[in-house]
Amino acid sequence: MTQQLNERIAAMIGPSVESMGYDLVRVSFTGGRKAVLQIMAERTDRTQMTVDDCADISRAISLILDVEDPISGEYNLEVSSPGIDRPLVRPEDYDRFSGFEAKIELEVPVDGRKRFRGEVLGAAEDGTVAIEQDGEKLSFPFAAIRTAKLVLTDALIDAAERGEI
Repeated sequence: MTQQLNERIAAMIGPSVESMGYDLVRVSFTGGRKAVLQIMAERTDRTQMTVDDCADISRAISLILDVEDPISGEYNLEVSSPGIDRPLVRPEDYDRFSGFEAKIELEVPVDGRKRFRGEVLGAAEDGTVAIEQDGEKLSFPFAAIRTAKLVLTDALIDAAERGEI
């Protein structure tokens, strides 16, 4: 249910966000007493996001969300950049961040394990992504990944400081 809602909201706001010069990275709704709709976006030119960027996106998508009303009840809207230790949510993220370390959690265990950590090797045409862990290449179907995010390492920080990512 929540994944369907996230996908519906992404489809609803995505064109507007993209027309403003941003890529929609992730939509995540967390229900409960203090419900939160988190929108993660980045600039298409890959320059650093500013508070003004987040405010512009927030204003634009608030109008869409008010009209479409996909969430019943009250919630807080949070718009942010993915940050340096960002989630990997699209197959192209695995190509873009190839060479950096990531943590991956799968929906179902592979060889008795759900959690893996290693160097990102990229995405393949067959719908898999690969990492290298302890000298061994491991591949997973992209659809089997529950969560994945970059690990904050010196190499990642250095690349960010040089403006390479």
